[in-house]
Amino acid sequence: MAANFDLNDDSVVVIVGSGAGGGTLGNELAQAGVKTVILEAGGRHEIEDFSNDEWGMFSQISWLDPRTTSGSWRVATDFSGLPAWIVKAVGGSTVHWAGASLRFQEHEFRVRTEYGDVPGANLLDWPITLSEMEPWYARAEDKMGVTRTNNIPGLPGCNNFLVMEAGAKALGYQECHTGRMAINSEPRDGRGACQQIGFCFQGCQSGAKWSTLYAEIPKGEETGNLEVRPNAQVLRIEHDASGKATGVVYADADGNQHMQSARVVCVAGNSIESPRLLLNSASSMFPDGLANSSGQVGRNYMRHMTGSVYGVFDRPVNMYRGTTMAGIITDESKNDPSRGFVGGYEMETLSLGLPFMAAFLDPGSWGREFASAMEMYDHMAGMWLVGEDMPQESNAITLHPSMTDQHGLPIPNVHFDDHPNDVAMRNHAFTQGSAVYDAVGATRTFPTPPYPSTHNLGTNRMSEKARDGVVNKWGQTHDVANLFVSDGSQFTTGASENPTLTIVALAVRQADHIASEMAAGNL
Repeated sequence: MAANFDLNDDSVVVIVGSGAGGGTLGNELAQAGVKTVILEAGGRHEIEDFSNDEWGMFSQISWLDPRTTSGSWRVATDFSGLPAWIVKAVGGSTVHWAGASLRFQEHEFRVRTEYGDVPGANLLDWPITLSEMEPWYARAEDKMGVTRTNNIPGLPGCNNFLVMEAGAKALGYQECHTGRMAINSEPRDGRGACQQIGFCFQGCQSGAKWSTLYAEIPKGEETGNLEVRPNAQVLRIEHDASGKATGVVYADADGNQHMQSARVVCVAGNSIESPRLLLNSASSMFPDGLANSSGQVGRNYMRHMTGSVYGVFDRPVNMYRGTTMAGIITDESKNDPSRGFVGGYEMETLSLGLPFMAAFLDPGSWGREFASAMEMYDHMAGMWLVGEDMPQESNAITLHPSMTDQHGLPIPNVHFDDHPNDVAMRNHAFTQGSAVYDAVGATRTFPTPPYPSTHNLGTNRMSEKARDGVVNKWGQTHDVANLFVSDGSQFTTGASENPTLTIVALAVRQADHIASEMAAGNL
């Protein structure tokens, strides 16, 4: 049964956040016999709490704390208070994600070497390689039940995929299938097969989709080594005179503050909240923020090059039937600078429900053209474009100079400007995505601007040298030996693939490292 640790127990590992990184890390450490406390800012909503109501679930699970935006990106205009669509609940954004689980390509771990000097981009090679990550990818794929790995069949193709597949074949694309998805195509790990209900972003009602909420955390709790405290917003990390982390201060649901002692602290609050926490933990010893001797905390924020294309057809497609993300074309994910940009992108089927489509198709639009597009909703096929964006030092999470949250702490500002490479890639992707649909008789195509995306990366990046980043190859901060980063903020670069599989693989690897270092007395 779940543990209940004392606030003064300084033998525990404290993890901030329960998503792909934190929830996985918590279970893995608990399985290794390590006493672990996960502090989750949001509530705990179980499968029976999910409903197929887009706006209802959005307001129930989304991270809606105040944030500000700046920069030239369109999200700052369209959704100024919502720079990212992520979850504030036990399970984090694994409650809301679509399930795509793709390994990075070899060159994506060494882009500084591969791409050379890209003006305006703060490129750096990862301190790890694909060959080093392969065994951890394999463990993550097995744990998550990723289709097309471990002899797990792919999911069936819905109409939205069949339209994309026909277009891909017409254009000569070779790599098109129903994806590598962490959604059960057959019963596995005590959970049933996908029922093709759709509404994957609202929480999987059947539990077929992997989420730390029900696939990892309960297993950790069963060991007696894991305690999850929901509605526990961590405010700052404390340290002693030697600079070692000693615990965290958090506020409970009533706003009362508590200090949880810790032997090791792992930050897994996503690429906005994790750097914010380190910056809000500044002290006389760390005046610029905890673990920030490099000045890189919060910098190099990436969110992937994104956009969407919708095609309208003479006959109904009913794209909302089946999984939200039901297929992929990977041909454009290679690095081919002859296209006018470095890095690559994926085309992935996407269906939004009617309310979200109205909000996201062309924010701010109204009138006859917009209405005529919405009237053809059931005749639409849709795809999401996702590619590698360039890290830029000026794209950053910073503390707002005057606005504070309910606990009196500065809220984060999210600043983002598209790099010229991102713009060139998006334009290429809009052209190719439209061509896929045109090749099978689309009557109209709609290139759609980026949504507030969930792929938030960088801001506490891995680096070989302390001056270049925040953490080393294990996610251990260069400045504080018993402080780790365990989420996508440790990504050195973004790659073209959806990040969750890599976050999980890094968390499994990090748990192995922390447990062995604790056993050896090094932590």
